[in-house]
Amino acid sequence: MKKSLIALAVLGAIAGAAQAQSSVTIYGIVDTGVVYSNPVLNTTTGNTGSKFSVNSGIIQGSRLGFKGVEDLGGGLKALFQLEAGFSNDTGALQGDKGSTTLFRRKSVVGLGGNFGSVLLGRQTDILDDVSQWTSVQDFGGVTGAVGHNLDRLEGTRTNNSIRYNTPDVSGFTASAIYGFGETAGQTSSGQSFGLGGQYANGPLGLFAAYYQSKLGTTPSDVSLTNSAPAFVGNPGDTALKTFSLGASYQAGPARLYGNWSRVKQPLAADSGYIQGVSTSITPGNFIIGGLNNTKTDIFELGVNYAVTAPLHLLASVQYDKLTFADAGAPKGRLTQFNLGTDYFLSKRTDLYAFVSNLRANDTINPGVYGDSTGATNDSQTSIAVGIRHKF
Repeated sequence: MKKSLIALAVLGAIAGAAQAQSSVTIYGIVDTGVVYSNPVLNTTTGNTGSKFSVNSGIIQGSRLGFKGVEDLGGGLKALFQLEAGFSNDTGALQGDKGSTTLFRRKSVVGLGGNFGSVLLGRQTDILDDVSQWTSVQDFGGVTGAVGHNLDRLEGTRTNNSIRYNTPDVSGFTASAIYGFGETAGQTSSGQSFGLGGQYANGPLGLFAAYYQSKLGTTPSDVSLTNSAPAFVGNPGDTALKTFSLGASYQAGPARLYGNWSRVKQPLAADSGYIQGVSTSITPGNFIIGGLNNTKTDIFELGVNYAVTAPLHLLASVQYDKLTFADAGAPKGRLTQFNLGTDYFLSKRTDLYAFVSNLRANDTINPGVYGDSTGATNDSQTSIAVGIRHKF
């Protein structure tokens, strides 16, 4: 009996040590809501009318993930993260129609330690990290079509990339990413890179970030190539430049924030009207307002006010100044107003309700949730009520 107890104690100690040295976490988010929008273009009949839908990932994309860490000793750790996106309104993998990409949200492996971390694979850059200081934190995909998909604050991925993250130094962290174009004999084809930093100290948050991508020869999120003839250029020519600045301040129960992004697509051509709005999921240019734009300035102001610990009142406004390649309509504007409430039933489950109005001037209205009105100088109102659960 005594020997058995000793053996059990030894086994328990070994198991505890193994658990301390290596761990794997399974996590996920399921986010779904009912959405009403009016007016919306019916692409079959050409008419417009109201639309009801059940949408997945209104605030955050529904996902299932695995992440792990192994202690290698001497402060060095092995890291990995795999994250699959799905549309829980249909059960399908999230991505292009017919997509078979499983871990499209993230697929990385690397090393971490006192020097920071180095990760290899498919991943976002720091523009995704700093979205915590913007409306993306509160409204998520509600502000995607009006501009945050274009300025990459919604989290666009880079294939075939290597990313370095610095350690936290008194609240400051920085990051750099490089995406390999993987074209023999032409290093710049499909190449991308980005860098930036953020500062978090007490109630104050600040960020600045830049990202650039070049035209490639095969469709990928890096090359920005699209089947639509939206870009005029050669492989290796710069197709996208994005620069963002922003700040957030916690004043008592209210979090106030503001930011500005400038996005340039120097190879944009007059492509006429192309129905729909492409996102980070679709390789290629981002077509906003139905026209291929060469430069966009995106401005945003917002507030998150905690009435009580579980109840938050939300408000934000986005204003876009668009410059098009189309000489017939060189300028345009998009303005979106958002009001919302978020009630946390627990740390893992919350209920939310949003109302948004998107107004277009001298450009086609892309729709709050990507359901375009199909017409210029249009106004669309959308209402969403949903639930989000994290595990």
